[in-house]
Amino acid sequence: MKQFKSNVNSHTFSSFFVKFAVCFLFLGLAYRFFSSSFVQFSPVVVTTDTAFDADKTLPPRPPVSSSDILVNHTSKNEKCNVFVGNWVQDPTGPFYTNATCSTIEDHQNCMRNGRPDTDYIYWRWKPRDCNLPKFDPKKFLNMMRGKSLAFIGDSIMRNHVQSLLCMLSQVEQAMEVYHDEQYKSRRWFFPSHRLTLSVVWSPFLTKASVFEDVNGVSSGIIQLHLDELDATWTDQYENFDYVVIAGGKWFLKSAIYYENNTIVGCHNCQGKNITELGFYYAYRKALNSTLKFITSSKHNVYTFFRTTTPDHFENGEWNTGGYCNRTRPFREGEIDVNDIDGVMRNIELKEFETAAAIGSKKALTLKLFDTTIVSLLRPDGHPGVYRHLHPFAVNDKNLKLQNDCLHWCLPGPIDSWNDLMMEILVNG
Repeated sequence: MKQFKSNVNSHTFSSFFVKFAVCFLFLGLAYRFFSSSFVQFSPVVVTTDTAFDADKTLPPRPPVSSSDILVNHTSKNEKCNVFVGNWVQDPTGPFYTNATCSTIEDHQNCMRNGRPDTDYIYWRWKPRDCNLPKFDPKKFLNMMRGKSLAFIGDSIMRNHVQSLLCMLSQVEQAMEVYHDEQYKSRRWFFPSHRLTLSVVWSPFLTKASVFEDVNGVSSGIIQLHLDELDATWTDQYENFDYVVIAGGKWFLKSAIYYENNTIVGCHNCQGKNITELGFYYAYRKALNSTLKFITSSKHNVYTFFRTTTPDHFENGEWNTGGYCNRTRPFREGEIDVNDIDGVMRNIELKEFETAAAIGSKKALTLKLFDTTIVSLLRPDGHPGVYRHLHPFAVNDKNLKLQNDCLHWCLPGPIDSWNDLMMEILVNG
């Protein structure tokens, strides 16, 4: 009997020890699983009135193809063309949402306006021959401490500034310190970092008289001075340490061209008895005047010169029923730049090359910000009909909705422009 009791006690102790060891092992595995999941898959909150609930996370991320996923976010600092590559799936999602950024304009707030799909926010730009780190708002603010950064151009510049503000707001909220009457030119200040951030409305970069209402309806033909710059930005130029500058789609509009205050020609001005020069002529002249000003200035500004941004209107233009309803990026080589954008970009490259050669002799910093192909591959990133709040709320078969296939949803593809801009600032 004593031997039996001894065996029972020994067996009971062994069983208890095995159970304890197994429990300890499972606890360790559970801890590793949950801690790693928390780091990699923290939820993103979104606020909208229809498709999503503010108290819930985004829908499940799209299936990720092993050939598309971006697995390494650390730059190897290779010297490569960061503007040649592909968009790759990024399951970490956007840097911000409309719930965490309050400065998104209505027309770009696709989530709030009811866009039902979210795949377009799960992509990042990946250069072909090197890695591109994600934008680091804390590092950017420290690099720009005490500086002044200005974005000079049209509404695409305003779109870019909104994206940058949203990213930086995750570290510090900016204070708006100025806006013009139409809120087209605006200025913000980051008190903790003493950074001044401006957007300067100057769609032609040169002096222009424009006769349009807020909806783009024209009451007269544009008068454009190709050899006289717009004082809106030149009068402030010496206050800036960094500028991002570009021309764009406004040159496609009908206009009468002046040089030396004398009419020299026009674009699309039928019945005026004026020589048709075409907008290519005006674009070349305007960029030449702009870059000559920058390279001849005694004030050395770090300049990003951005190339043209393609639109993705299909079966029409913005005012003739064109739309953009694609939901996936193009792959490199699947689409070509159209004739108009191609000629504009060639003009930009040639004028920049000339200016860069002059600038190098004067130790000026001019950087080509060649986002044309980066943008071309993202037909899915535009507001489309979701530039309007709940566009299909009204059940009217005859309702005609204007699409926006030029600007970008926020968050959206234009956020990667900040990745590119910072990479150039850090590694040149």
